[in-house]
Formats: sequence, structure tokens, C-alpha cells
Amino acid sequence: MGKGRLEAFSDGVIAVIITIMVLEMKVPHGADLEALRHVLPTFFSYVLSFVYVGIYWNNHHHLMHTVKRVAGAIMWANLHLLFWLSLIPFTTGWAGENHFAAWPTALYGFVLFMAGVAYMLLERAIIACHGGEASMLASAVGSDRKATISAVGYAAGVLVAFAQPLVSNAIYAGIALMWLIPDRRIQSRIEE
Repeated sequence: MGKGRLEAFSDGVIAVIITIMVLEMKVPHGADLEALRHVLPTFFSYVLSFVYVGIYWNNHHHLMHTVKRVAGAIMWANLHLLFWLSLIPFTTGWAGENHFAAWPTALYGFVLFMAGVAYMLLERAIIACHGGEASMLASAVGSDRKATISAVGYAAGVLVAFAQPLVSNAIYAGIALMWLIPDRRIQSRIEE
């Protein structure tokens, strides 16, 4: 099976995720700048989540360039990733509405952790379907240190959330910044 439907479905789900997130932001009740102060936590959680969803969309796009055929394992791994990404609007809203309290911040980090795990599983499914460790994707991602650092950071953020939720959010933002730096490994392999 070709990859077109998988890409189109994934793009559609990600577009809906972003739409749901922005619809969760409530318009302030007031016409002065003071009214905005009450929605700032929700706005900041939206910005961070928008960046995360954008990072996943961008990396998914590059990942799909390595796919020549789609097997059932790839479809299920992709759905697994989309499941965790679809929970981001809920955790974004909960964290923002509760001013980054411990449990919402921890759950937000857990969802990010699981999305990271799901992305790694999708990579593994694509590698297995396209020649194993000799595949283009396997040679491009190598040991994938960024993914490992991210997973450790998310886990630390979840644990720290119960003592210092703002530190957890700083960890999550730092991981997002790390992924904003363009990762050219896959693109370089495709161009070769």
C-alpha cells in the first residue's frame, strides 16, 4: 500500500488537534489588558503545545519521505502516535486552566513522554518494513540521542512536577527548543 492515505490522515488529525487547542482558549471578560492576565497561563500552555505539535508534524513529514510502502505495523504505530498527540489539547487545557498545578503538569509531561515513545516505535516499524538496520532511516537516525535525552527529560519533568511544576514546564520548553533546531539527518540521507 502507498503512503498517501497515511500522510493525508495524519495531516488531518494534526490539523484538528491544533484547531481544538485554539478553541479551548477562552476570550477574556473585559476590554483592558488586565483581563488578559487571567488567560496568560492558558495562552502559554497553548504556545508550548502548538510548538510541540508543529515539531511532530515536521518530523513526521520527514519520516514519511523514507517510506516506500506501508505495512500494518506502520499503520498501527502511526495511530499510536496520533492517539498520544490527540491528548495534547486536553492536557494543555487542564494545565493552563489550573495555572500549571502539579497533576496537570505531570500528566502533560506523561503525554509528551508517551508521544515520544510512540514516535520511536513508528521509526522502528518503518525501519523493520524497509530493510532493518540497513535501511535509509536506520542509518539516518543512528542511536537517536535527542530522543533518549527527550525521554529522560520528560520522565524527570513528570517527577519534578509534584515539587516544582514551573521547573517541569521549563524542562518541557527546553526539550521543545532542542527539537526546534533543524534535524537534517533524514533529509541528508534522502538527498544522497
